[in-house]
Amino acid sequence: MGWTVRRAPAVSAIIALNAVVLLGWQAARSDPTLKRFMVEHFLGSSAHLAHGYVWTLLTSTFSHMELWHFALNMFVLWSFGTILERLWGTRAFIAFYLFAGLTASASHCLVTSLYLGDGSRAGLGASGAIAGLLLVFALHFPRHKILAFGVIPLPALAGALLFIGLDVWGLLTQGAGGGLPIGHGAHLGGSFAGGVAYLAYFRRRFVPGSARPAATPSG
Repeated sequence: MGWTVRRAPAVSAIIALNAVVLLGWQAARSDPTLKRFMVEHFLGSSAHLAHGYVWTLLTSTFSHMELWHFALNMFVLWSFGTILERLWGTRAFIAFYLFAGLTASASHCLVTSLYLGDGSRAGLGASGAIAGLLLVFALHFPRHKILAFGVIPLPALAGALLFIGLDVWGLLTQGAGGGLPIGHGAHLGGSFAGGVAYLAYFRRRFVPGSARPAATPSG
């Protein structure tokens, strides 16, 4: 499948915002005052919400402490987000990304409080929104080959469903007292938002006068 290279201003801006927050976390390593600010404003949890930091539902989705976490998420965002931005248009893509990020953050808070019983467990990162982005891409182009875990070639839809299944398994494992420190609840919330967004886009295509896709696959 070949793609015409075009600008993707929303994706570029999102990556830039994530880079700025990453630099904030790096600077906070040697500045206790800045570290307190970053913890208060760029981590998301039920405890944060209980203290009135409602904006962390959004700011935490632009937040990465580690370079590898930032690099991985931004690589996936650039790989699939640029295509979706051209397909949907910049304004619709921004609305979708914010919706997916907020839904992922809210899902993290609900899951940690109600299922894991730990409302202080904080989350951060773009992976919840990106989980939604990956599902939307897979629903648009289900047979397009992607590399799961960077090495396993799979049809996009199979890959997206595999990741959802792993998140369900990971969340059940956490509920049993094990698992890895991964925000499976956020990933599943983002995937749910992606499914909702795709259905909304699919319905809009059949409304008279609605915009047609701006880009289509070739090859």
